[in-house]
Amino acid sequence: MNQRKRIGILTSGGDCPGLNAVIRAVVSYATTQYNWEVRGIPYATQGLLERKSVVLNQYGIERHGTDPLLSMGGSILGSLNKGHTEAQSAEIIAGYHDLELDALIAIGGDGSLALLQNLARRGNWNLVAVPKTIDNDVAHTVLSIGFNSAVSTILDALDRLSYTAASHDRVMVVEVMGRTTGHLALHSGIVGGADAILIPEIPYSLDSLCKQIQHLRTLCGRKFAIVVVAEGAKTAEGEGRYYKDALGEVRLRGIGEYIATEIEQRVGVETRVTVLGHVQRGGAPSALDRLIATGFGKYAVDLVASENYGVMVAWHNDSVVTVPLDDVFADSPRLVDPKGFWAETARSLDIYIGEETAIVEPIALVGSGETVYSDQ
Repeated sequence: MNQRKRIGILTSGGDCPGLNAVIRAVVSYATTQYNWEVRGIPYATQGLLERKSVVLNQYGIERHGTDPLLSMGGSILGSLNKGHTEAQSAEIIAGYHDLELDALIAIGGDGSLALLQNLARRGNWNLVAVPKTIDNDVAHTVLSIGFNSAVSTILDALDRLSYTAASHDRVMVVEVMGRTTGHLALHSGIVGGADAILIPEIPYSLDSLCKQIQHLRTLCGRKFAIVVVAEGAKTAEGEGRYYKDALGEVRLRGIGEYIATEIEQRVGVETRVTVLGHVQRGGAPSALDRLIATGFGKYAVDLVASENYGVMVAWHNDSVVTVPLDDVFADSPRLVDPKGFWAETARSLDIYIGEETAIVEPIALVGSGETVYSDQ
């Protein structure tokens, strides 16, 4: 417990607001309370592969009495969401030991954390995980770092788009992130006053969607409408919209255009599409994300102190708890419950969110053997 440790910290997968706030909490607590050395690993597993690290200390983070990390988006360590060959994996495993780390705190989503857990098992690492993702699909935590900030960003966009939609009597289709889950679309749609929310978990009918818009125009006297659609939502025929980029990776894109075209053709109303893209990942973290990130960072350090490894910190009942990583991966991704509280809340507010309560399977390219990535 009192032995001076050298711990590593890295950010893996897509970036989001709040990552630097975790780093800040880990460094401040570990250096001042435990007198440990904290080493930042640049670009996640790439840093381990190349045996790179930088010593982090409280003075370096809180220079001249300022504390920029609380409000800084992205990650000062850089991030990586690419896989590695088997030979590279062996080198990454060795990198942890060559850097003489006593433990590693990894901040990531379910995919990147699963990769790191596999490496940790093979290489006998001491791993503590911190969940982050704007999709909020990591199992066994009510909130992941970045989700609340992304919802706030989308809310700001929906507020702005509502004014221009009303001015021109238009339908605005807003495509947000959400490759396999619709938490982001559902939450932002509710707080942003959306008239329809389409997500991967719940099938929908174009006829019903268009009736909702027509109802607003004829019976309610409101000539504009806001439709929020997750990038991973399928067409009415059950197909995903995607393209192959210049590097050969298949990425989701186009469901917003598909919905807008159908609305224009069926309702005869001018419809515009906004794809928010990387805007959702950027910017300063919200107050709630800063709070959760700070709690996660502090608790992760305590887990290292007690040598409780192979676990993830999680947010439950306004507090931080510990969850075995095996349980997290067994139950991820955490999908929207079609009969859950927020889905029922949306329905009670006359927001159209689909036809049935059956869960739709995540998008896959049948027979291609290819993985579909978020376009964001």
